[in-house]
Amino acid sequence: MKTLIVDNPLSIAHHMPEGHPEHAGRYEAVRTALKSVGPLDWAEATPCSTDAVTRFHPPEHVSRVLAAAQAAGTGLVSLDPDTHVCERSAETALAAVGGTCMAVDHVIADRYQAAFIASRPPGHHAEPDRAMGFCLFNMVALGALHALDVHGLERVAIIDIDVHHGNGTQCLAETDERVFFASIHQAPLYPGTGQAHETGLNGNIVNVPMPGGTGSTAWRAALERDVLPALRAFDPQMVFVSAGFDAHADDPVGGFELTDEDFGWVASELGFVARKHASARLVAVLEGGYDCDALGRSAACFVRALSEV
Repeated sequence: MKTLIVDNPLSIAHHMPEGHPEHAGRYEAVRTALKSVGPLDWAEATPCSTDAVTRFHPPEHVSRVLAAAQAAGTGLVSLDPDTHVCERSAETALAAVGGTCMAVDHVIADRYQAAFIASRPPGHHAEPDRAMGFCLFNMVALGALHALDVHGLERVAIIDIDVHHGNGTQCLAETDERVFFASIHQAPLYPGTGQAHETGLNGNIVNVPMPGGTGSTAWRAALERDVLPALRAFDPQMVFVSAGFDAHADDPVGGFELTDEDFGWVASELGFVARKHASARLVAVLEGGYDCDALGRSAACFVRALSEV
């Protein structure tokens, strides 16, 4: 699949407290690793309008994040115990959303078949009216709505491979039957959502909670058994991926035991589905991953495999 990297250099301007796991080094590790993945095209993300963000987040939430960033000055403002903003955080998050929408535009226009957004902060925990879990705006949900509401697609799918459940993204699927959402994640673990009985509207949600210590064989088998058949049955016109890499064995936050190669495998599997069912349209958004070396290697494996589908 011809693959585009959408780069958000403003990622380094989003400062966190010293010792926070979601720091600028994550972005730098991913960017450096992706530069080693063959001859890929790159584009720079630009901030979107606040109107674009209100497709998923109510204006009050957007205003709250913008006001908190403005109030931060040279310091930080906390939106919850784990989620903080500095003076440029809102600009950074708007660029992350803008880059995601840009990727959707390129893929639907058939200039590329796949795109990967290298950006922080992550987004999949952000609920419509709540910033949480390091996340301010939910990029993958907003990208899906951009494909549906701006480009007129009828069905899109979001697959979340982060070790944490994408509670914010599930909020979208719970109210919009045009969206299929599947998450394979560790349980129990933050944020405590994503039980198997949460199946949404006519089964458009598939949750696969797995215990800490889950390794490659069990993880791949669960995807083949529970996620991929349901994804194919939904027959999406575009596939989105919340590409979190904190299920890696080296990650300090999660408790799964995956390897770099597992992320290449899942990229290939999702790429094959996109080729067969979704006119070769796939957009992946960077989510978690908190060991920088493992994060960089895993992201590179994911993108390399995607580009070879």
